[in-house]
Amino acid sequence: MEKENTIKILLVDDEVKFLKAVSDRLCLKGFDVFTATSGEAAIDAARKGGFDVAVVDLQMPETDGAQVLRILKQSHQYIEIIMLTGHATVDSAVECTRLGAFRYLEKPYDFDKLVDVLKDAYQARLQKKFESNLKRMEAIQKLSQQQSPLGLLREMARLDDGRK
Repeated sequence: MEKENTIKILLVDDEVKFLKAVSDRLCLKGFDVFTATSGEAAIDAARKGGFDVAVVDLQMPETDGAQVLRILKQSHQYIEIIMLTGHATVDSAVECTRLGAFRYLEKPYDFDKLVDVLKDAYQARLQKKFESNLKRMEAIQKLSQQQSPLGLLREMARLDDGRK
């Protein structure tokens, strides 16, 4: 059962034992964790999910972490993504940052640091949503002074198109 105000995490790694260990520890810390063992499964879960933060392994077969990052950021404007990798390079860190990763962490990772970064990512997500909602409300307020009720409803629907 999902608790209100629980941070929903999508945890993605092709190493099943690692995935289970991290998931179990995060659940004990009170996070709501869904796991995926491939990039494709992560993308599919995100379509259904409503996740706040994703933690994505960089190197996975077929759809790698950078591809997952790119697709999730395009499809879900507020999700924050933390890249976690055992094969860190300056080039991959730069690429992931360019694609919108919130943080880039190396394995072996410090669990307490991961928890702190997850909380920071969640706060960043909330801030983005707040700023977006504030802009939306200002636009609606301005439109309400210029539009008929039906026109206002049409414009509100237009503003809502594509929001996730």
